[in-house]
Amino acid sequence: MPGRGRRGSGSATGEVGTTTIWMLGLCLMLFLLGGISLDLWRAFSERRALAAAADAAAVAGAAALDEQAYRESGVVRLLPADAERLAARSLAGQVDRRAMRGSRIAADEGRVVVEVQGSVDFSLLSLLSPGDRFEITVEAVAHPSPSRG
Repeated sequence: MPGRGRRGSGSATGEVGTTTIWMLGLCLMLFLLGGISLDLWRAFSERRALAAAADAAAVAGAAALDEQAYRESGVVRLLPADAERLAARSLAGQVDRRAMRGSRIAADEGRVVVEVQGSVDFSLLSLLSPGDRFEITVEAVAHPSPSRG
């Protein structure tokens, strides 16, 4: 029909292939977003596991009460060497230790402090940044308390 504009192929305006380029760009962005999501999920999951290990170790260490002092004076305090030993044993017995890289345990008569360091390697994002990893440090503190029974 004369008088009507051309419809159909976009070759007259040079727009052939723009949809393909947009779709490729969208797929690339979804891939990057998925990679970031996966890596963050792994880091949060490993942080939670390390925090649970540190908490368990601190509570185990807080069980090293000086029973003689408690029986004689009613004072609740820790035996620091025993507390550190119990906390270290608890950390060594943890099942989920793949992200754990190191630990520091310190105890005095009033508390046990357990610090656990770990790292998680990037998975999909390692394509963009090889060799990088998430560094994780968690700390747990436990204080002795008399039983209430």
